[in-house]
Amino acid sequence: MAGMTLTEKILAKHAQRDRVAPGENIWVDVDVLMTHDVCGPGTIGVFHKQFGKNAKVWDRDKVVIIPDHYIFTADAMANRNVDVLRAFVKEQNLPHFYDVGTDRYKGVCHIALAEEGHTRPGEVLLGTDSHTCNAGAFGEFATGIGNTDAGFVMGTGKLWLKTPPTMRFVFHGELPPWLMAKDMILSVIGDIGCDGATYKAMEFDGPGVYSLNMEERMTLCNMVIEAGGKNGVIAPDQVTLDYVNARNKLGKKYEVVKGDPDATFEFEKVYDLAKLKPVIAKPHSPDNKAFVDELVGMRLDRAYIGSCTGGKITDFRAAAKILNGNTVKIDTFIVPATTEIAKNLKTETLDGKTLEQVFLNAGAKIGEASCAACLGGPADTFGRLNSAIRCISTTNRNFPGRMGNKEAEVFLASPLTVAASALNGFITDPREYFA
Repeated sequence: MAGMTLTEKILAKHAQRDRVAPGENIWVDVDVLMTHDVCGPGTIGVFHKQFGKNAKVWDRDKVVIIPDHYIFTADAMANRNVDVLRAFVKEQNLPHFYDVGTDRYKGVCHIALAEEGHTRPGEVLLGTDSHTCNAGAFGEFATGIGNTDAGFVMGTGKLWLKTPPTMRFVFHGELPPWLMAKDMILSVIGDIGCDGATYKAMEFDGPGVYSLNMEERMTLCNMVIEAGGKNGVIAPDQVTLDYVNARNKLGKKYEVVKGDPDATFEFEKVYDLAKLKPVIAKPHSPDNKAFVDELVGMRLDRAYIGSCTGGKITDFRAAAKILNGNTVKIDTFIVPATTEIAKNLKTETLDGKTLEQVFLNAGAKIGEASCAACLGGPADTFGRLNSAIRCISTTNRNFPGRMGNKEAEVFLASPLTVAASALNGFITDPREYFA
C-alpha cells in the first residue's frame, strides 16, 4: 500500500484515521480558526444564526481575530466592521484579539499568525481569507474557507473536507542574489495556470526551497491559491522548528508530521534555480507570466512594496539594497505587513542608516502596518490606485480593480524588481544592480 503525502497524513491525523486518500470526504478537527474585519462580521452572523444568540465558540483559545484589511480609513462601514469584531470578542471573552488602536495591533493576519505563535507543524489552520494557505510554510494544513464554513467551525471545531491530491514542485540549486521566492512562485503559476492546481495540495521541496528563510517560504505557500490550490505546504526542518519554538509564546505542544518516502504525487515538476530569471506577472492575471528582460523599458506610474507576499522584513532588506543612496522616479509606497516589521524598519541598519531612512531618503512614502492597497479598499486607503495608472507591485493579485481602479494595470514582481523599477520609472531588470 502506497504511503501518504504530508497533506494526507495531517488530514488523516485530524480525522482520527490511519489513512486517507485523495477524493475522500472526511470530518477534521480544527486547531486554529482565524477571521478578520472583512469576513469576521459575516462569520459571526452565521455563527449566531445557526447556534443561537447566546451560543459560545467551541474553544476560546483556538479562535484568533485580526483586523487588518480596511483599518486606517474614515469609511464608516469599514469602521463598523471592526466594531462588530470588538463586540463579539467582548461577548465571547476571546484572548487572541489584535485590535487596531491598541498595543496588541499587529497588521496583516497571515504574517501576524506566524509572529504570534499561532502557526505550528502538523496542525490544521483555517481562516476566512484565501491566503490562509500562507501558514503551510510551517508544515501544517492551512486553507481559506468561506463565512458559512467558518461559522460552523466556530460552533463545532470541525469541518467536512475533501482530501486533495498533491502536486509536488522541486527546486534544485541555489537562489541567485537577484531572485526571490516571488520569482519562484510566479514561475510555477505561470507554468500551470490559475486553474492548474484547482483543489489540490501544492508541496514544495528541494534544496532551493530549504535554503529559504521562513518569510520566503511563506511567500511560496501564500500564492498557491493564485494557481487554484487548496493548500500549499513545506515539510518542516530545523529552520521551521527554530522559528516556531521562538514564537510559541503559549508553550503549545505540537507534533511534526512528514510525508512518507513512497507517497504518490499526482504531478511533479522540477526547477533549476540557476536557469531561472526574474519573473513578472502582467495584467490582469497572476499566470500572465513574462520574464523581466522581455518587458524592460515599459513605463510605470507607481511602485508598491507591501502585503503578505511583499511586506516582510526580508522583502524590505532586499528593496533597501537597491534603493540605498538612490532616488525613486515614481510614487513609491512602502507598507510593512505588521507592526513588528514596522519597528524593525526603524532599528535595522544598512550602511549606517535605518531601513526606514533608506526608504525616506529615496523619496518613498511609508504607511501603517496593514493590508493597505492590496485589496483596494476605500478611496482614502494608503497607496490605492484611484485612477487608471500602471503600478508594479509585490502584492499577490492583479485582477482588474484589485488595487482600486478597474482600469489600472498591475504588474506583480519581487521586491528587487519593484525597487529597481521604482528608480527608473520603467520596468527594470534587478540584475543590473548586481554587477
